Amino acid sequence: MTRIGVYLAHPRPGSFNHALSDAVVRHLRDLGCEVLAHDLCAEGFAPGLSADETGTVGAVAGAHDPQVELHRAEVASLDAMVFVHPNWWGMPPAVLAGWVQRVMVPGVAYKLGTAEGEPEGLLKAGRALVLNTSDTPADREEAEFGDPLHRIWSACVLPYVGVTDVRRVVFRTVTDSSDETRASWLDQARQHAAALLA
Repeated sequence: MTRIGVYLAHPRPGSFNHALSDAVVRHLRDLGCEVLAHDLCAEGFAPGLSADETGTVGAVAGAHDPQVELHRAEVASLDAMVFVHPNWWGMPPAVLAGWVQRVMVPGVAYKLGTAEGEPEGLLKAGRALVLNTSDTPADREEAEFGDPLHRIWSACVLPYVGVTDVRRVVFRTVTDSSDETRASWLDQARQHAAALLA
């Protein structure tokens, strides 16, 4: 059975991000996947790194936090991942940035000190889907900001931990979207999630 982690990072219940996450989780379960669904804000995931967690060499940085240890164990077991979050200031929300920093640690998600001198990704999840919402039109996003979320996920984070197939879909602009448009976006999210199984 395919094991997929779905990570939602939006603090407001009833947001369109919640609708996207719910649609993806239900659809993947209907397709027979084992889905580990996490609403990071609702779960109270603490994004702040402790001093003990900042090491990058030697043993796995100790979190001394059962929630973080659970996430580390889960992420190491996944076949694919889905991240759902808004574009805030060209960054993921703090709770998701902190999740990456606390969970994707040496010894769990990557290792340093290889013979080639490059980090080696350790995750077996070869595929990831990032679903973003935005209120910035696509042409302005690219021309003025250079789409920083694309760089964060497709260059800085996921390939570093071994995820070679990174897919990203942006739904925009959300604030002025109609019910019909949002329903279409939910269908698209389901289709993209199902494509992770191909």
